[in-house]
Amino acid sequence: MRHDDESGPIAGELTPEIGAATDVASVGLKTKPGHELTAAEDSDPVDWSRVTQMPEFRSMVSAKLRFIIPAVVFFVVYYFALPVLVGYAPGLMSKKIFGVINIAYLFALSQFFMAWIIAALYLRAASKFDQMEQTVIEKAKAELGSQRGTK
Repeated sequence: MRHDDESGPIAGELTPEIGAATDVASVGLKTKPGHELTAAEDSDPVDWSRVTQMPEFRSMVSAKLRFIIPAVVFFVVYYFALPVLVGYAPGLMSKKIFGVINIAYLFALSQFFMAWIIAALYLRAASKFDQMEQTVIEKAKAELGSQRGTK
């Protein structure tokens, strides 16, 4: 507890005691949201080992990998192409396009656009992944829902 001249709590201090009931403001929820539950508090846990065996789940994971792996490989190669080309083909990279702007500057600038393009492509693919996720959730509830309370 902090005091002003040892005569009492500081004026305007909302919680004069550590651990006071007012330390944490209640947001009016009767129960915790699902993402805040501990394993002991979760009365309806998901059997993830069973979910991961579902064909829909495996299809969703493979679809994500089919997008993510080529996108990452392409971006890494594209990103490292600039220093490699500057090092091994300085004549090409220093060729002036207009004014003082050379190929190396344009290539460096293109990396920003490439990152935005890949992000836009991922957003489009992510909507498909979200649909696949909903299918997995619905199927898991239908197939595993009856078995969840029997543990």
